Amino acid sequence: MKENKIIFQVDAISKEFSAQRTFREIVTGTKKRVLALDRVSFEIKENEIFALVGESGCGKTTLARIMMKLISPTRGRFYFQGRDVTHINKQEEKKYRLKVQMIFQDPYASMNPRFRTRDVLEEPLVIHRFEKNKKARTRIIHDALSDVRLLPPGEYMTRFPHMLSGGQRQRVSIARARLLSPVLIVADEPVSMIDLSTRAEILFLMKQVQQKTGMSYLYITHDLSTARYFADRIGVMYLGTIVESGNVDEVISNPCHPYTKALIASVCEPVPGKVDSIKEIPLKGEIPPSTHIPGGCRFHPRCLYALPRCMEEEPPAVEVNPDHLVACHLFP
Repeated sequence: MKENKIIFQVDAISKEFSAQRTFREIVTGTKKRVLALDRVSFEIKENEIFALVGESGCGKTTLARIMMKLISPTRGRFYFQGRDVTHINKQEEKKYRLKVQMIFQDPYASMNPRFRTRDVLEEPLVIHRFEKNKKARTRIIHDALSDVRLLPPGEYMTRFPHMLSGGQRQRVSIARARLLSPVLIVADEPVSMIDLSTRAEILFLMKQVQQKTGMSYLYITHDLSTARYFADRIGVMYLGTIVESGNVDEVISNPCHPYTKALIASVCEPVPGKVDSIKEIPLKGEIPPSTHIPGGCRFHPRCLYALPRCMEEEPPAVEVNPDHLVACHLFP
């Protein structure tokens, strides 16, 4: 069986931000830094869905913004189709964005409220000079709306965003992201602001589009249940670093890192006939602030299985099974 090529590679990406300082810190010249990402590395292959899972504030969206070149990393590099695209000029950046598109989390804020649906979808075609003929652009938009099941397309083209439901807006966002035939789509929690009844339908639609076009996804979520349904491989993030990664079924069926086990235990699974079916989550304390990341293993203050060395040494990622990596001292 031929292995798919790597189309996107993140190599030891780190990102620091300046934090808001108190008056005393300003007077004393104390600098406060937020370490949002710390040496994050992973790969995305062609025709693959890679999921990034973790609590809010772990750095998932910051990584997405770096990949879309909305912000620059502090350290590290990333490669697209084998080429270093960490620092490229504006002309090359425009070509890069033609091949790497994004679906934003909030379908209510990601569209111009003064634009009709047709204008929302036509804008990227005009910017990238994808098609100069207006009739040809209309045909492309019509086909894109058909692909995301907004039927009849002619009726939806004339509607403003406020005339669409949340699910319909996100369908328009998906149509806009795939309009330029990208190689990779970064989907930042694309179903988190959609009704529960619509989520499976939207993910199924996104998977259909992927199978039809052969594109890849980076799927960012905090929901393990949708990640298992939607993704091929998964990376579990905690405080700006990946603590476990591998095939999605392998990681969720055989979790190794205590944090991954806690995430899985937090998923509610109703048991018929039992009123109290909530499991105890193997976790203690609260997530530390990114301005004061613990030394050693950053998860040790919350870990029930922490060893003395966890407080002093940062664990390296080791392979516990084929393509299943975990950064934990419990697995030497």
